[in-house]
Amino acid sequence: MAIRMPIRTSVRTPVIVKLPAWRRRILLGLVLMGFAILLGRGVYLQGIHDEFYKDKGNARYSRNLILTSQRGKITDRNGQLLAVSMPVDTVWASPPDVVLDAAKTKQLANMLGMQEDVIKRKLANTEREFVYLKRRMSPEDAAKVMKLGIPGIDLRREYKRYYPAGEVTAHMVGFTGPGDKGAGDKGLEGFELALNTALSGKDGNRRVIKDRSGHIIDDLQAVVVPQDGHDVALALDLRIQYLAHRELQKAVEVHQALAGAIVVLDAKSGEVLAMANVPTYNPNNPVNIKGKTRNRAIIDNYEPGSTLKPVTAAAALESGLYKADTKIQTAPGTLKIGPATIHDTHPQGVLTVAEMIQKSSNVGAAKIALTLDKQFMWNVYNQLGLGHVEGVGFPGEAAGRLRPFKNWRPIEMATMSFGNGISVTLLQMARLYTVFANEGELRPISLLKVKEAPVGQQVFSASTANQVGNMLEMVVQPGGTALQAQVLGYRVAGKTGTSKKLGDHGYINEYVASFVGMAPASNPRFLIAVMVDEPSNGAYYGGVVAAPVFSAVMAETLRLYAVPPDAPNNNVVLQGNAEDAKEGM
Repeated sequence: MAIRMPIRTSVRTPVIVKLPAWRRRILLGLVLMGFAILLGRGVYLQGIHDEFYKDKGNARYSRNLILTSQRGKITDRNGQLLAVSMPVDTVWASPPDVVLDAAKTKQLANMLGMQEDVIKRKLANTEREFVYLKRRMSPEDAAKVMKLGIPGIDLRREYKRYYPAGEVTAHMVGFTGPGDKGAGDKGLEGFELALNTALSGKDGNRRVIKDRSGHIIDDLQAVVVPQDGHDVALALDLRIQYLAHRELQKAVEVHQALAGAIVVLDAKSGEVLAMANVPTYNPNNPVNIKGKTRNRAIIDNYEPGSTLKPVTAAAALESGLYKADTKIQTAPGTLKIGPATIHDTHPQGVLTVAEMIQKSSNVGAAKIALTLDKQFMWNVYNQLGLGHVEGVGFPGEAAGRLRPFKNWRPIEMATMSFGNGISVTLLQMARLYTVFANEGELRPISLLKVKEAPVGQQVFSASTANQVGNMLEMVVQPGGTALQAQVLGYRVAGKTGTSKKLGDHGYINEYVASFVGMAPASNPRFLIAVMVDEPSNGAYYGGVVAAPVFSAVMAETLRLYAVPPDAPNNNVVLQGNAEDAKEGM
């Protein structure tokens, strides 16, 4: 008989837990809030603040192409090119679009003259849309690169500056270098720097859509056309610039000098027809140029020495205390002022004011200056432009040094009368002599071509200026210190200068030789100022070192401009006694 056991089941009765209502509401609220935030963020990004994603989308297909403007030309007064921009091509790439295999990479590296790893490094950052590969290639070489047909690589037309006259006009024209962030050329020296804004122009741009192969499909907006820079005409005459540079360089080499500078002025218009410096440099390849880029004629200060004596003579005549034939005792050739002694290289006896200029007597000039009012003398120097810039607009223009007259002592009154204790630039001295070429009127100076002669400032009377002009003629005649400044067929007027240079503890045995003169003396047409720094081959007087440069340049300038001779029968003494050229310092 079977026995039935009772069967136990494991089914439990479910327990229903009832949650509080507030928890359900909070959870629902959080879910709804999350959806609201996501919805709001989507509306914000796609409807209100959508520039970011638009830019990201556009970046894949749109490109902004820079249309480079052409830099303005620089010419001389006759239209001869001094600086011009030549077309070149720059190879650039858009890294995200570039597709390169090993073979194409090698070909590209060979054509660009670059290492393969350098190219790979430039193209590695795919976040960048523009990167330079090679700037300023010849259009022919750049075309070969494009024949490779590499997607993402393109050309950009740029311009490279070229200077036809090279080192001859380097200090005036200057040179350029790459602009900021790959922009066009930027002036770095000379008028390229001074007139950079006018010369630069304004780049244009073109917004386009490109496919993955780099082909332009369409324009997104109107093309902004580039605006080329303005052309500039300097006052320079390239013909005179060449001969001025040649003669100056010859003098620096012959006399083994440290440097030299020359300025040629149109005496009537004040235009600078030539301005040369030695040593110079090649602006087409400006390397190893340290110390060579200074335009010494405008930037360097020096003591003018005896070339300032005509100002002392003119001030004396203007004061009414002296006439051209007033006699001054210069014996025994020395003048003691306090502990200092002023010397004449050639002791003289009694000299007239005119002979003081001809013989270049320091003692005579000092005795005259000590009888004049110091404020009167300061006003003369100031009106002649000493102690402040000429305002010609050239970078780094120096003002020279003219101290306040209240601080002048007798020794300083004396030494300034013959050009010591006062500093000038060569351009200032050239301009100063326009007062003797224009009947007492000081003419403004211009490095740019002018349409008409400017009105000057009357500093001396016409009578005084003409009398001093006659004295300056005596300097170039037998008995004067500048026989080698003579020019065949023309009357010449000018003054030599020889000054010691200042060191850290006073004057040292290094010299500056100079000459400033004009021709034809009967009606001066041109003015030339020459300065040779530290001649070291024996001769160092202005009459021997600088005057011959003046003679050679003036003779050719007068011939080029077909100026009629005013002394067709004069006998030129090109070689005088070297002792005659010596002057006091």
